[in-house]
Amino acid sequence: MIDLRSDTITRPTPAMLAAMQAAPVGDDVYEEDPTVHQLETTLAARFGTEAGLFCPSGTMTNQLAIMAHCAPVSEVVCEASAHVYLWEVGGIMHHARASVALLPGERGRLTAAQIAGAIRPTGNVHYPTTRLVCLENTHNRGGGSCYAWADLQAIAALTKEKGLALHLDGARIFNALVATGQRSQDYGQLFDSISVCLSKGLGAPVGSVLLGSAAFIGGCRRLRKLMGGGWRQAGYLAAAGLYALENNVARLADDHARAARLAEALRPLPYVAEILEPETNLLLFRLDESRLTVADFLARLEAAGIRASGFGGSWVRFVTHLDVDDAQLAQVITALR
Repeated sequence: MIDLRSDTITRPTPAMLAAMQAAPVGDDVYEEDPTVHQLETTLAARFGTEAGLFCPSGTMTNQLAIMAHCAPVSEVVCEASAHVYLWEVGGIMHHARASVALLPGERGRLTAAQIAGAIRPTGNVHYPTTRLVCLENTHNRGGGSCYAWADLQAIAALTKEKGLALHLDGARIFNALVATGQRSQDYGQLFDSISVCLSKGLGAPVGSVLLGSAAFIGGCRRLRKLMGGGWRQAGYLAAAGLYALENNVARLADDHARAARLAEALRPLPYVAEILEPETNLLLFRLDESRLTVADFLARLEAAGIRASGFGGSWVRFVTHLDVDDAQLAQVITALR
């Protein structure tokens, strides 16, 4: 089965499994796991921050950051289709007891001007206090869209001027870095916290790392324990992340190229009404359901040994990843035609 539903379905390679098996471990709740420590310090150095915190998921790292940045009766500004709002089970309201100001982005991307207009006036008892801005790069619902560096700089300058925290949901940040040529170490100059996922395009089986200042990460370590996220010999999982950082970043360009090839194959097909041109490894396209419904399309793909995801309405998502090679891509294109 060729699985294009998500880049989360990848499995560790034999070399990654060997690295996991050989990892030295300790008890991470006691901060004694050397491999976890190595992963945290490696990513912190790579993104220009002081410290990191290894967690089971990107949802946990995002929600920890929001809890740490916000107080009850505050507000988070984010794009209307942001993962932190749409797909994290209402965690902002539950964990941080904060409200959310939702803004319509262009393929998920916000501008400094939009954010400036959403900041609540101070001293008015009718409003929550704006505390945090959350960005997502790449943006999932935007079809893997990437922020331009100048736009990130403008937003960071605004949040600094207004005394707001700035968090990055970097679930696919390495895809953005490979696609744009931006430097990871520059991100620490802009963001107060960064969530980096290892279990998507990088191919690790589980895990994300939250990055920020030493004081911020120290507070989040306590919150992680509160949420039940303290783990013991986590170095076996951290080793997979370290292997992925060493071996699976540059190859993300292959996934991007394959997504572009799929878009090219879809373009002339009569049942395809619209394509969001892929910037990275996510490809969103809309069917002309007068010709072919999403349900029928997915069923026909499944019969051909291919899995994909409906993405709401007439939209379908393909995601390329390290478990889909050129031969499999050719099979998908043949089935589409």
